[in-house]
Amino acid sequence: METTSLGIGSRVEHPHFGKGVVVDTASEFYVIWFKSQLSTKNIDKEFDLKVLQSVENGGGENGNITIADIEHALEHILDQRLHQMDLVPMAMKWNNGTMILKPKDNTMQAKEVPIETFFHKIVMVRDRLRLIEQKINASKVLTDEEKVDMQQYVTAIYGSLTTFNVLFRETHHQFRGVAGKE
Repeated sequence: METTSLGIGSRVEHPHFGKGVVVDTASEFYVIWFKSQLSTKNIDKEFDLKVLQSVENGGGENGNITIADIEHALEHILDQRLHQMDLVPMAMKWNNGTMILKPKDNTMQAKEVPIETFFHKIVMVRDRLRLIEQKINASKVLTDEEKVDMQQYVTAIYGSLTTFNVLFRETHHQFRGVAGKE
């Protein structure tokens, strides 16, 4: 696909670097920020990028980038990111509930934790595990065999956390271990 008319804010996918956003243009290349790299890369305009969402090549007079163009691109990117945020609802039966950790020794004080607080921490663990998965899969240093090996550990961790699935309102947010072993 010809990508020579992409403007700032266009969303693309590179076969090696993954999804990215055009943050600047030059005469022969695009400067694209790639999430998997957490950095920008210069990509030749003739390179066959998959265009996910094209933004009209604005640019001020003579094709120069203006502050308004940058503001527009940032608004576009932030708008996209805000809609991608994944709100994870807790099952209604746990609202305003309390988790009590009671030691065997009755002389010791029990610890009470609001279930919402505990649930938030479980969701943070899940999200960080997903980030680890992404970093493993995007790694340039690891071999495919090492990636598969590390991914098996992450999957086993998910399996260990399935106990907490009862807290999630929607099943697609729950932890999944190895199929058939839950």
